[in-house]
Amino acid sequence: MAGGFDESRNGDTLVARTARALSALSLAEQEGSYLGAEDDLLARLGVSRPTLRQAAKIVESDRLISVRRGLRGGFYAERPNAADAIRSLARYLRLNGASLSDIVQVTRPISEEACGLAAINGSEPQRERMRQFAGRIDNNDSRLDIVAAETELGRLIAEMSGNPAIQLITEISFAFGLEEQDLGFFAHEADRAEARRTQHAICDAILARDPDIARLMVRRRGVMINRWIERAAKASPHHGAPDA
Repeated sequence: MAGGFDESRNGDTLVARTARALSALSLAEQEGSYLGAEDDLLARLGVSRPTLRQAAKIVESDRLISVRRGLRGGFYAERPNAADAIRSLARYLRLNGASLSDIVQVTRPISEEACGLAAINGSEPQRERMRQFAGRIDNNDSRLDIVAAETELGRLIAEMSGNPAIQLITEISFAFGLEEQDLGFFAHEADRAEARRTQHAICDAILARDPDIARLMVRRRGVMINRWIERAAKASPHHGAPDA
């Protein structure tokens, strides 16, 4: 078609180029904006209906467009949902045999770096939020309270680090860990008390703007978590059982 894409260029497929064009159209508009009806885009892109529909499936799977039917049907600009992406990554890891121990092994050095950066980069409003958090730590008695506090603190530290990659990895680790209910974390009062002490130590170091001590406190927290994982593994009915 005149004005359309060349059918063969450097081995690139027409569908792939059309998908990129659809993505560009979406990104040029605000989320929810109407991009046009199918016939409008056929004329605009100069491709066949089957090509447009194949490309649309690709871009729709990337959450950059939605295709609606009926009244006001057509193509609309969308944006990827971070929560969906994070859950998908956590699910991918689990389906490929990753364990919480694997996640902890990878995230420990990242958590240390996050705390070091938080001690240096945290803004005054963020530091005030941490002070308020620290003031509530000893009120967290139940397992659910501690889990919620761990999540809140982890997210605040990641935010204070100023590194979006650290924030993403933190969210993936939380999404993965939420499914590990059978490990019994924080089920015992001694564990909850240890977790509260660790939270205090981490907050104190960050608020003192001491990155070295902050990293050390998180390193000790990692040792604590590994000890709990090993304890849960030994308590598992499958521990020591011969392979089938």
